[in-house]
Amino acid sequence: MQRKVANVRAYIAESPLAHRPALKQLRSLCRETLAGYREEIDYGMPVYKRDGVMEVAFASQKHYISLYILKKPVLDEHRAALKNCSIGKGCIRFKKPEQIDFAVVKSLLRGTLESDSKPC
Repeated sequence: MQRKVANVRAYIAESPLAHRPALKQLRSLCRETLAGYREEIDYGMPVYKRDGVMEVAFASQKHYISLYILKKPVLDEHRAALKNCSIGKGCIRFKKPEQIDFAVVKSLLRGTLESDSKPC
């Protein structure tokens, strides 16, 4: 379900209490790592766009936190480090906030920043 919020701060504030610390840390890593990207709310969730194209996003779902890494080669390089997660085409689902390895997330974000591949 998409939420209608004005900005990322409001999105996090309206998320379940148990998810908020992880969402704040995801936001912080995105803002710190993705130099030149624009932070917006799109598709009802926080997204990070470069040149108007979404490359990264995250969302608080009812049963998990999702991180969208939309450059397939970057995601594929990290699959072994994410073996305990459910992974789709560009979506990584963390069932519990404490399951998120923020060092791997930072590596994913750096890889996205440095990759010339097109988002899926």
